[in-house]
Amino acid sequence: MIHYMNLHSEPFYAIESGKKDIELRLLDEKRQMIQVGDFIEFTNIGNSECKLKVVVIALYKFSSFEKLYKSLSLLRCGYTNENINQASPTDMDVYYSKEKQEKYGVVGIEVRVI
Repeated sequence: MIHYMNLHSEPFYAIESGKKDIELRLLDEKRQMIQVGDFIEFTNIGNSECKLKVVVIALYKFSSFEKLYKSLSLLRCGYTNENINQASPTDMDVYYSKEKQEKYGVVGIEVRVI
């Protein structure tokens, strides 16, 4: 199955270059349908002509970003050596409300570029 998602330019290029291989998302109805072996086509929000196809390698499900941040390598989630010390689960509040995080839980989607 192929899933379609949008990504901001920075994480898009980090996945494309191999610097990031875990995408963090809310585990809403759309993401609950993703299974290992499925494909995701990311569209760069900054340039909708740029698309990137990946295969799902693993799914890491958690009740909160706080638990996810304690369990997964944040360098693999898109942080860098320069900003890893400032990494916080509250960084994800910009994208997902606390209410939705509590309702659905969260997921780290491990991917490999095809």
